[in-house]
Amino acid sequence: MPSLASLRAFATVAEEGTLAGAGRRLNVSHAAVSQQVRALEAFFGAQLVARQGRGVVLTREGRRLADHLDEAFGILRRAVDELSRADVARPLQVTMTPAFAVSWLMPRISEFRHRHPEIELMLNPTAEVVALEPGGVDLAIRYGRGHWPGLQSEPLLLTSFVIVAARSLVGDEEFPDPARLQAFPWLQEIGTHEIAHWLARQGVVQTGSLNILHLPGYMMLEGLRRGEGVSATARAFIEPDIRSGAVRVLFEDVLPGNGYHLVTRPGIQRPPLKAFLSWLRGHRELEQGQGVAPTP
Repeated sequence: MPSLASLRAFATVAEEGTLAGAGRRLNVSHAAVSQQVRALEAFFGAQLVARQGRGVVLTREGRRLADHLDEAFGILRRAVDELSRADVARPLQVTMTPAFAVSWLMPRISEFRHRHPEIELMLNPTAEVVALEPGGVDLAIRYGRGHWPGLQSEPLLLTSFVIVAARSLVGDEEFPDPARLQAFPWLQEIGTHEIAHWLARQGVVQTGSLNILHLPGYMMLEGLRRGEGVSATARAFIEPDIRSGAVRVLFEDVLPGNGYHLVTRPGIQRPPLKAFLSWLRGHRELEQGQGVAPTP
C-alpha cells in the first residue's frame, strides 16, 4: 500500500483542482503536495495528474483512483463521526467511596448537572477499587497518597486519616495506648480494612475479635455521630463535628499528600470527562481559597 499521506494529498488535489489549493487545505506547501503526488505516481507507474493552466486535471487513471478514494475516505469519515458521537453520548462513569459520595460529592453535584444538563452521569459509590478501562469507568476518586501505577492522578481533597469517636461514647478520657480502644465497638465502611491496617501500624496485637459493625459509608458516619462506635475515616468529612466538640479525634495520621485524588487513564480525555474535571478543580480552588470544610 502507498502511504496514507500521499493518498490524502492526491485526493485533496482532485477535490481542489490545484496544488496550491490542496496545500492550503492541508496546511503544507504546494511543493510538498507535488512531491506526494509524484511519489504516488512512482508507486503506480502511471501519470495521475497533468498540468492545465494554473491548475491540474486528472488523467484517466487519476480519475479512477480519485473516485475510489472519495468513497474510501467517505467511509472513514462516517465511521469516525459515528464513533465520536457514541463516545460523547456514553454516560460519564465515576467511581468513589460511599463516604466521599455522601459527604462531598452529592451536596455539590446539582450544580454540575445544572451547568451541564447534556452530560449523563453514572455514579458508582463503592469501597472496591474499580479498574479504569476503555469504554468503562472514566474517573476514580481514590483515597491515598496519589500513586497508582500506570494511571494519572491529581489531588482534589487533601485530608488526614483519623480515629474518632463521639464524646458521648468515650467521654474526655485520653487514650495514650491504642490497644485500649479494642474494648469499644467499632464502625467500618463496607469493603474496607482500615481498622485492621491502622491497628497493625500501631503495633497492636489483638487480644480477640473486635466488635465491628460493617456499614455503607453514609451510615457509618451517622452511627459515629450517634456514638455507636469508634471509626476510622478522613478528617475532612467530620471536621464540623470535631469543631463542635461532639466528636473527638483520638489518633491522627498526617502524611504529606494524603487525601482524595482524581485518578484517570493516560491519554486523550472525552469532552464529558474534561467538563467534570474542570468543575471539580474549580471547587477545589474555591474551597481551598476560602477554607471551606466539606458539607457533612
